[in-house]
Amino acid sequence: MRQMKQFVILLLAVFTFSSCTHKVQKEQQEEEGIVHTNPLPVQFGDPYVLLASDGIYYMYGTGGGAVDGFSVYSSPDLVNWKAEGQVFRGNVPGSWGVANFWAPEVYERNGKFYMLYSADWKENPTNELENFRIGVAVADKPTGPFKELSDKPLFDPGYPAIDGNLIDDENGRTYLYYSRCCYKHPVESEIAEQAKKEGKFDEIEESWIYGIEVKPDLTEVIGEPVLLLRPPVKLDDTQSEWESRSVTSGEINRRWTEGPYTLKKGDTYYMMYSANYYKGKNYAVGYATAKSPLGPFVKSNDNPVLQKNVEQGGIVTGTGHNSVTWSKDGKQMYCVYHGYTQKTGNQRVVFIDKMGIDENGRLYVEGPTAE
Repeated sequence: MRQMKQFVILLLAVFTFSSCTHKVQKEQQEEEGIVHTNPLPVQFGDPYVLLASDGIYYMYGTGGGAVDGFSVYSSPDLVNWKAEGQVFRGNVPGSWGVANFWAPEVYERNGKFYMLYSADWKENPTNELENFRIGVAVADKPTGPFKELSDKPLFDPGYPAIDGNLIDDENGRTYLYYSRCCYKHPVESEIAEQAKKEGKFDEIEESWIYGIEVKPDLTEVIGEPVLLLRPPVKLDDTQSEWESRSVTSGEINRRWTEGPYTLKKGDTYYMMYSANYYKGKNYAVGYATAKSPLGPFVKSNDNPVLQKNVEQGGIVTGTGHNSVTWSKDGKQMYCVYHGYTQKTGNQRVVFIDKMGIDENGRLYVEGPTAE
């Protein structure tokens, strides 16, 4: 009987210790900003997270069940996400966009919420298969409803454009970054020459990232676009191997430089971007830096900073088109991106991993992680 009592006391002690340990670990995790398990139960591509002035995180993205538009999820802590429903719908009378609504980003400016997004423009006299432009919608709340700011795109560069991203400089000037689509944009390079010699592809199309100043009210652009980033031309370029995997693997005859997200730390602008086929396993993220919002930008020798991990025993592929958000105290940065796992198959899902910029100015992402 005494042995039984001792055993029960021991079990209670173990349980109490385990509970206290779990509580301490949880408190430590909350203090450190460890907030979630990947992947999140959100089926978005191109996820963008806004930490609004109401203290709530709002996540927008491509897909997620929205019809000709976008839906949003909200969260108080980056852990528990609530579906708020569709917040914008295009392809209605008066809309300039008619199909393929992609890559929404929402900015809180002067008490309003402005959504940048890409869609196929209805003005298409030559019946182009890709006729994307970038437009703006506005709402009084982050949960919408968002209404188009104009019956036409923000601007027409003369080629399909997607993936709009904004940054304001210290002088109050606003800059738009975007990606020119690969469509009908064949480019000569040593990578293209090699692919042709190997019988893979006759030509390689490329997407390039541009920047342009816009009016702070987002009604029109100022000046002309400036080319900022493009895939490498030379085979011996340090970026060539990872940015050309979709071509060298025989996956597709395109090389992408897309999904720009730009932030500033100190006197340096950091532009994160995605390369390779956005629906493929090789989609990955790199970054480039500049001292001016319109460059010149120099790609990092640490690229890629986020990529598939299956070769290392992981289960994540197709990591890309990221945005960045912060803990509410501003101390911890998070990389928000989409990817695939063996379980999710061809369905894009959202991941959030810690990231940072070290004392040497090197950007890093602690991912991909998944359970």
